[in-house]
Amino acid sequence: MACVIKSVTFDCTDALTLAGFWAAVLGTDVDEDATADSAYVEAAGWGGPNMWFTRVPEPKTAKNRMHFDLRPPSTTAQEVARLEGLGAEVVQRFDGRVVMHDPEGNVFCVEPGPEDR
Repeated sequence: MACVIKSVTFDCTDALTLAGFWAAVLGTDVDEDATADSAYVEAAGWGGPNMWFTRVPEPKTAKNRMHFDLRPPSTTAQEVARLEGLGAEVVQRFDGRVVMHDPEGNVFCVEPGPEDR
């Protein structure tokens, strides 16, 4: 039998803040026992991996070697505007895809949505 991805863990400087950002992005909640040192976000919807956020002493120093590609429910432009309102930053725009940073500089992409035709 093969393994499944149970959770994705982020090293960060403020676990509660970063967990709050990703919970809002994914439409779910931060666990009620979360702190600035350790926070948990349960996957919303169809059961993707859960997310852990753990405070570490060292800052982020290099580009991510792995990142999320998000598919919005409507258009890329609408989702990018929503994510900017949550604290994300646009890094680069490509044809139909936008590269962004979360509040701690982790890279993720917004792919075209179903209304981007």
